[in-house]
Amino acid sequence: MRELTIILGLIISLTTHAQYKSQVWVSDQGDGTYKNPVLYADYSDPDIIRVGDDYYMTASSFNCVPGLPILHSKDLVNWKIVNYALHDLYLGGVEPQNFFDKAQHGKGVWAPCIRYHKGEYIIYWGDPDFGIYVVKTKDILGKWDKPILVLPGKGRIDPSPLFDDDGKVYLTHAWAGSRANMNSVMTLCELNGDGTKTISGESLIYDGLLQGNHTTEGGKFYKKDGYYYLLAPAGGVEMGWQIALRSKNVYGPYEMKKVLHQGSTNINGPHQGGLVETQTGEWWFMHFQDKGAYGRIIHLQPVTWKDGWPVMGINDKGYCGEPVLTYKKPNVGKTYPIETPQESDEFNSPKLSLQWSWHANPKQTWGYASNLGYYRMYGQYYPENYTNFWDIPNLLMQKPTAPELTATMKVTAVLQNEGDKAGLIMMGWDYSYIALVKATTGYEVEQIVCKDVEQKTPEKEIARVPLKNLKTEIKYNYQTKLENTEFYFRVQVRDGAICTFSYSTDGKKYQNIGEQFTARQGKWIGAKTGMFIMNKTPNTQRSWIDVDWFRVEK
Repeated sequence: MRELTIILGLIISLTTHAQYKSQVWVSDQGDGTYKNPVLYADYSDPDIIRVGDDYYMTASSFNCVPGLPILHSKDLVNWKIVNYALHDLYLGGVEPQNFFDKAQHGKGVWAPCIRYHKGEYIIYWGDPDFGIYVVKTKDILGKWDKPILVLPGKGRIDPSPLFDDDGKVYLTHAWAGSRANMNSVMTLCELNGDGTKTISGESLIYDGLLQGNHTTEGGKFYKKDGYYYLLAPAGGVEMGWQIALRSKNVYGPYEMKKVLHQGSTNINGPHQGGLVETQTGEWWFMHFQDKGAYGRIIHLQPVTWKDGWPVMGINDKGYCGEPVLTYKKPNVGKTYPIETPQESDEFNSPKLSLQWSWHANPKQTWGYASNLGYYRMYGQYYPENYTNFWDIPNLLMQKPTAPELTATMKVTAVLQNEGDKAGLIMMGWDYSYIALVKATTGYEVEQIVCKDVEQKTPEKEIARVPLKNLKTEIKYNYQTKLENTEFYFRVQVRDGAICTFSYSTDGKKYQNIGEQFTARQGKWIGAKTGMFIMNKTPNTQRSWIDVDWFRVEK
């Protein structure tokens, strides 16, 4: 079986340069149009640039590692994950240095801003607890430089730089009410020539509360036709809108117009994103929509300049448009093949595929990619004062990519000790998982549910089924007996994030277990699904799983 897996892996590896096409969500309709969202996945607080014929997008990643995903497109509709700007969260100014070795939910990398200036790709982001950072590279597909803390301080978020025509560099940012005890305010300071250090104090340039724009934040700074523009969301994540500010003077005063709102559509809170111009002179706005358990999914809106204002979407009234559901694709001069970010994984590469991330800085022994046809994960011990999986950092997960999907995972498990377990989880503020457990005699499969996990709620066992006649392969490592057990886990997600778990011992017949579970978003992120393995007792022999494949289908 393992030899067959390796052969299949070699065949698949020959096609890795071909475009991956999702079975569950494709925006490109194949007829010159697209449907929103262009990405039905949690790429929160997106920002975008064009360099030549290439478009790049990044998004918030919070406590997930690696951080700051880099996605690439040729036409703004078809996207691929190509890199991360942060491979860990060991950052200057973070105290203690190992702060992100634990699962610091909702903290870390908040809304970023990506720019290209003088041959360098640059991303600024705000950490609400430590300050504003910048990271740079000349090779967006390679390793990024060490991040620099530009502006230390608590509460500073959502930075955006502007490299002005006269060589001056400015930085605007917002304030997090949870840290600064104020919000809706945008401030501005001047940076040195390479944008890595402040050289002025901060000036107030806009207070959204004065014009009914509460929770003004997430601004992006642009300059066009002699105007400075600050495009910002207001009104809150779930039900807000997009405003545009403009001024002839970088310090203001700024005029304001609302340029995008929900209108008569079902696209709630259309705001916070990035503005980009195509090679043919078209303008487009990429933004998120909050979809609860599915996270903040990504929409693409046409932009029309009207009297010097960027009107977004269609059916505008007084410069304010509403989102499109379907629309003609951007004119980029060519037509490109359909492509979507990778979801399924055969684990045939010595590097972990880019859709996966951990909930904290990974330890070296958590897992290893290989050319052997599987991904190896070792059992980890529960942390001190453990109450539920909110405390577990070694969850290897990815974003769900459609309102409905089925994720199936095949593993070969070696569970060494009674109580050790491995499984498939749907993780958020509520979570549920299905796990294979080593019992006193044989094995069991369980479904666990935990709700309001941040409040330290204990887990609840929903079902536990003894596994009879489970096939195992006995091997020995010197005098240590190893039982290799093939097992299949599955979660079926239906509209409304309703999850049904099932399992199989042969990969053919699946048995439902327990009860349906409704997924719930995490802290500033959508629910995520993936794998784990835990050793019940400290200092016992480590169990492990070899994940043969993880497949996302209809």
